[in-house]
Amino acid sequence: MPESLRRQLLDTSRGRIVSLLQTGGSTADDIASKLGLTRSAVRIQIAGMERDGVVRRVGKRPGTTRPSHVFELTREVEQLLSKAYIPVLTHLVDVFAESLPAQQIETLLRRTGKELAHEMALGNAPSGGFRARVAKASELMNEHLGALTRVEANGGIGIRGAGCPLSALTGKHPGVCLVMESFVSEIVGAPVRECCDREDRPRCCFDIQSGRSRRST
Repeated sequence: MPESLRRQLLDTSRGRIVSLLQTGGSTADDIASKLGLTRSAVRIQIAGMERDGVVRRVGKRPGTTRPSHVFELTREVEQLLSKAYIPVLTHLVDVFAESLPAQQIETLLRRTGKELAHEMALGNAPSGGFRARVAKASELMNEHLGALTRVEANGGIGIRGAGCPLSALTGKHPGVCLVMESFVSEIVGAPVRECCDREDRPRCCFDIQSGRSRRST
């Protein structure tokens, strides 16, 4: 996430609370005092953030009249705010690309997609017919992998994206798209061909061969 965009997202009352909680757990009263906000305003924000899965209660702290709940960021939000994932992953792929034969790298990428699919589907094949499985693959990509995809049927069926959650890698290492190709194929149960656009603003694209499904439709 670019630092300028990061600052814009955090330059709100809720964003300022998130920034403060990155340093550790705090009570609503602590937050109000440190940010110069009213207690009622902070409690309203915290209630919404707790409902949205941004913060969680981790204990209580004794107060003058009654204990106060201590809040901290959820693990998912901490991971979202981390700056380490992209550079570490980029260098890891660089090392693989320099050290391993191309065929072995492809095998590893496809295996990664397959195991990711098994983890997200909890080891069970999605129920329903072919189109239902395609819809499930798109849904999983959107909900768990940060994609923004839709199912298209225009002479064939495929999954098209408005962007690419792996765009930081695919420009330099286009083979990374094989992870998602394998992921979609495993969920759908049919051969898949990636047709991703890796120019300028990368976009996901996967054509699915329904006529050769490995499962019943």
